[in-house]
Amino acid sequence: MAGPVKIALIGMGWWGQKMLAVLSSAPDDIAVVRAVEPNQETVRDLCAAKGIPLSADYADALNDPNVEAVVLATPHSLHTDQIKAAVAAGKHIFCEKPLALTKAEAEQSVALCANEGLVLGMGHERRFEPPIADLLAKADAGVLGRIHQIESNFSHDKFVSLDRDNWRLKADQAPAGGMTATGIHLLDLSVRLLGPAESVLCICEQLSSDLPQGDTVAAYVKFKGGGTSYVSASLANPFISRFAVFGSKGWIDVRDKAHVEAPDGWIVTSAMAGGPIETIEIAPAEPVKDNLVSFARAVRGTETYPITADHLVNNIALLEAVFKSALSGAIETVA
Repeated sequence: MAGPVKIALIGMGWWGQKMLAVLSSAPDDIAVVRAVEPNQETVRDLCAAKGIPLSADYADALNDPNVEAVVLATPHSLHTDQIKAAVAAGKHIFCEKPLALTKAEAEQSVALCANEGLVLGMGHERRFEPPIADLLAKADAGVLGRIHQIESNFSHDKFVSLDRDNWRLKADQAPAGGMTATGIHLLDLSVRLLGPAESVLCICEQLSSDLPQGDTVAAYVKFKGGGTSYVSASLANPFISRFAVFGSKGWIDVRDKAHVEAPDGWIVTSAMAGGPIETIEIAPAEPVKDNLVSFARAVRGTETYPITADHLVNNIALLEAVFKSALSGAIETVA
């Protein structure tokens, strides 16, 4: 087929609306032809203004022959069943993070899509931030040498004002503090750079809020091929996003100037062996849009989607071990 990939946005809350907004600048690649939101009144006017049919039932999107792919901006615990249903309907799938809460569910979803030749995209837009994409390319090319360590933090206080009944604050939906909200991106990048994880020690605490799943989390990960990653996140301090990689030939530290909801560029500090420490600024970009565009081009067969099946499964295997360690307070082996 040719032309833009016709998608249904499933879940029109905060992030579903963000995706709808950025896709207005990618009409050649993606067309939003349907939206699904149980609380229809919250987005009825928005969808009407954009001429997008709105309904409350996921089945409406799956049964619509005009829909080629679904984009799931839904609670984490729904992803596995929603992906299974989409595969049965022959739809490609873009799923917001995390893909699943257990390795077994991640393996199931990945296998179902692969067996049917369907593209499975993932909401890890951090990979599409220009300085992060550049960092990954340099690491792949050996510019940084042997990767020794990763240090990272992705925190914000956007959830502190949410109603305590919101699914994003439920311990069963989002255990281990901010790990499923922000830390999961850092786990993904760590797995991308260092491969499958071997073990993890995670500490999750409730320090300055009443957030039921804790507000501050830190995980120290050891990788099977050597190297470590320190991943930290808070749901109760002002925004910061930092990702730093240290190798035998050089290091790079990337800091976001604003949350990806409204990106404002990046500050990159780096040094190569024998050279000076340098700092540059990178102009704003829309990695959320770029991730979705890459997914759409993979559906059309014109581009290879960079987040592989192994990356998806290894990331959730690590996430599951993080959950176990947060409860036990001990080092847990990654399945």
